[in-house]
Amino acid sequence: MKQQQVLPAEGRLGIMIVGNGAVATTFMTGVLMARKGLAKPIGSMTQMDKIRVGRGDEKRYLHYNELVPMPKLDDIVFGTWDVYPQNAFQAAMYAEVLQEKDILPVRDELEQIVPMPAAFDRNYAKRLDGTHVMTTADGKMPTRWQMVEQLRKDIRHFRDQHQCARLVVLWAASTEIYVPVNEQVHYHLSDLEAAMRQDDRQHIAPSMCYAYAALMEGVPFVMGAPNTTVDIPAMWELAEQQQVPIAGKDFKTGQTLVKSGFAPIIGTRCLGLNGWFSTNILGNRDGLVLDEPENFRTKEVSKLSTLETILRPDLQPDLYGHGNDDDTQYYHKVRINYYPPRGDRKEGWDNIDIFGWMGYPMQVKINFLCRDSILAAPLCLDLCLLIDLAARAGRSGTQRFLSFFLKSPQHDYTRGELPVNHLYQQYTMLKNALREMGGYEADEEMD
Repeated sequence: MKQQQVLPAEGRLGIMIVGNGAVATTFMTGVLMARKGLAKPIGSMTQMDKIRVGRGDEKRYLHYNELVPMPKLDDIVFGTWDVYPQNAFQAAMYAEVLQEKDILPVRDELEQIVPMPAAFDRNYAKRLDGTHVMTTADGKMPTRWQMVEQLRKDIRHFRDQHQCARLVVLWAASTEIYVPVNEQVHYHLSDLEAAMRQDDRQHIAPSMCYAYAALMEGVPFVMGAPNTTVDIPAMWELAEQQQVPIAGKDFKTGQTLVKSGFAPIIGTRCLGLNGWFSTNILGNRDGLVLDEPENFRTKEVSKLSTLETILRPDLQPDLYGHGNDDDTQYYHKVRINYYPPRGDRKEGWDNIDIFGWMGYPMQVKINFLCRDSILAAPLCLDLCLLIDLAARAGRSGTQRFLSFFLKSPQHDYTRGELPVNHLYQQYTMLKNALREMGGYEADEEMD
């Protein structure tokens, strides 16, 4: 074992969450309950998983906090921004994800988490009509640069108020409308900053203001939605310049988790794929926002990208080169349907048309009745703790080892790099990164 190169996890870790809805309140409530010993952090890799280190007689399996210095749950303090003024207790009750018995024991702590006004542009989430938003003195929406300046003040104030040693900013808010990458605006930091100063509302989403503000304050940023936000070269440049880690995008919770785990079965057995049809019904606020076509487009791009790097027609044309209109690749369709009666209880249906020996067709059908926020909450915890670890290890820029937790992992598309979407390769990347930060050899292959 070599010397660890990771700073200790001393002092308070402030987790500032954009969004105070179902995902955020389920995350915060679960952490508060777990540190009282009233719940277990099921689904959290940082709290439950073990990683092998060493080989032969020296082989051991260690929890993450035995391998690298990790914050205790007691050291976490929460803050939020939201378009609605309700405190975290009120928002958790309204979300109806958790039962009262799992919220009331931490009511006092949740009531103290009062959201700051959000940097918000309704054009980016037309289905939300919250009034708890930043405004100028004359009641108008601030410019993008004014949003940045206010967010930076919010971050500094929160750090001082709660005496935080370190911070992380996590986006757990709604999906914004799709913002295509524009080389004239998004490729260079100077162009991005100029667009912000010019109040370019077409190319600068509010989420970009959060990310820019966090990075300028030296705070790691995690994008939990499929927004373009930090998936642009200008943000990569800023993250490297500020020596701050970033991660994104889109929490990998239900259907995409299944897809990234099941598609390797097809590929490993050299079975063919004609088509994969995925549909979801979802009734929470995220479902409401995604009912808007422009917002769904952002999510669709994220969800469609998973298969294309696992089952590749360019490498296996006989298996994956037929099925769409051009007969160049299997047919892949994704749908999300807003269905209010289900609330947070999401249902994902997958119909998979495969073929085997001599081309004979077969089908696989998966019906995943899951709970959206219950699956997302442990990802929030893991991403925040692990990106804080990356910062203490001196890592900056895109953290590819966190792709295990994300639907559409960041990658340098300007150089033709492909994202790793294969769940088991992602898990190997995660384990190897932790081994290295813990002073051990990265001793697993990714192939």
